Amino acid sequence: MDGIWDWISGWSKEHLTDWTMTKLYLACAVAGGSVLIGQTGLSLFGLGGADDVDPDIDVDDLDGADGLHFLSLRALAGFLTFFGLVGWGGTASEWAPAVTVLAAFGAGSTVMVIVALLMRMFSRMHSEGNLQPESVVGSNAVVYLKVPGHGAGKGKVTVSIQGRSMEYEAVTTGDELPTGSECRLVRMTTEGTFEVVPLGQ
Repeated sequence: MDGIWDWISGWSKEHLTDWTMTKLYLACAVAGGSVLIGQTGLSLFGLGGADDVDPDIDVDDLDGADGLHFLSLRALAGFLTFFGLVGWGGTASEWAPAVTVLAAFGAGSTVMVIVALLMRMFSRMHSEGNLQPESVVGSNAVVYLKVPGHGAGKGKVTVSIQGRSMEYEAVTTGDELPTGSECRLVRMTTEGTFEVVPLGQ
């Protein structure tokens, strides 16, 4: 054990006493890589959702409609990781310092843009996958559980929308709607509950 500690101490004194570009690149790669590995591990175990560990500062893209998450934790970690790796590799390959810095910055920036675009794509998919209940108003439905007439109680209906079958509670001011009958959703009375009328009205 003492031998291992002596080796670590000797290596540290020899290699870490002077701050060089090689060590800067290495530090960036280790810092960025640690964050990426940590977030991947949390995701695999279902811990730390994106909203908890990835606060984003949105930078508007060219059309101004969506935000590119350039300054998210993942994007910055990706930049540091590839900036460090390419810089470290360029220095080891004895590239000119200016070429190494440009290549490292270019690699880091490219990865940061790719991560930002992927995050925007996943955000759009998530938004499209979350159907807003009010968007089904006007849709046809089938009574799943009879709807009592004249607002005497609630029943249930199923609506087919965007390739999915959604179930909602339903009320009607008209006559009772039996199970299996067709109806139309005319308005949302409360969250997840709709007023329905027989199809054709």
